[in-house]
Amino acid sequence: MEPLYQQTHKQVHEIQSHMGRLETSDKESLHLVENEIQARIDQIFSSLERLEILSSKEPPNKRQNAKLRVDQLKYDVQHLQTALRNFQHRRYAREQQERQREELLARTFTTNGTQKKILDIANMLGLSNTVMRLIEKRAFQDKYFMIGGMLLTCVIMFLVVQYLT
Repeated sequence: MEPLYQQTHKQVHEIQSHMGRLETSDKESLHLVENEIQARIDQIFSSLERLEILSSKEPPNKRQNAKLRVDQLKYDVQHLQTALRNFQHRRYAREQQERQREELLARTFTTNGTQKKILDIANMLGLSNTVMRLIEKRAFQDKYFMIGGMLLTCVIMFLVVQYLT
């Protein structure tokens, strides 16, 4: 039992050192490192199962201590498994945020969707495109009439103030 325990304990420490590599590895090798760590964790779990069986076969005076050591290893490995899952979850969330950011940057935004809404409503009411173009042209012309009327009103007000005061 002791050689298997020492080997498993050494593997736990190796995985802890590999967990530090996760933060520094590039995107291409990240999945390889994750898979390698997961494979080692699975291997340790199988070793822990054998250690549990062996610890139950220890003499009664050593059995309690052996079970405690195996439980401590199991606890450590579960923490490593949780840390790996948390890292994978953070990486997935970060990748999803990057995808959403890219989608937003690729999307073309219109400055004002009012004209499109008006056209949709007019089409729903049954107005033809020709009538809609005439209305748009008339609105464009009316804008110039309004500006001209405002200028004419200002000139008349200036002349009234100039000559009547």
